[in-house]
Amino acid sequence: MDHHDALLEALADGEAWKLWYTWVPSPDLLRGEITKRLEYQRSSEWLPFAVIDRASGDVAGMTNFMHVDSVHKRVEIGGTWYASRYQRTRLNTACKHLLLTHAFEQLDCIAVELRTHFFNRQSRAAIERLGAKLDGILRNYARARDGTLRDTCVYSILPNEWPTMKTHLENLLSR
Repeated sequence: MDHHDALLEALADGEAWKLWYTWVPSPDLLRGEITKRLEYQRSSEWLPFAVIDRASGDVAGMTNFMHVDSVHKRVEIGGTWYASRYQRTRLNTACKHLLLTHAFEQLDCIAVELRTHFFNRQSRAAIERLGAKLDGILRNYARARDGTLRDTCVYSILPNEWPTMKTHLENLLSR
């Protein structure tokens, strides 16, 4: 909750909550969304993070480990959004590198998933740029805020893919 005001500033940069194909909290819903994610954290279902740009100290957005399955050692990275000025920058690559390193090297995950709306081309491109593989598309998986049906693209990364993917991410970050 300490990051609320800085997250409000990040939200204002790009107004991502207005996009129909994704769910980003609007400024009036942000406090409740942070509260919800912290409640999920207490029940060990999620681990929310404020994403901070180390160079500037600015809060860039948020991301999460979601649907944490400690029995089967699976996790989803999602609920991610960034201020417009941070989209398509190395910050997302660095953030995913940290999350994936933790998932595979500390949590010993057997799979990490990333999911996005079929029409969220920007997110799909970012996920594919990381090296995740498309497992499939869950047709009519959920309803969007406006009531339309959402096809959800499911991507994953497996432990045997992680060493090569880690090298790929480190190469991207060294440029």
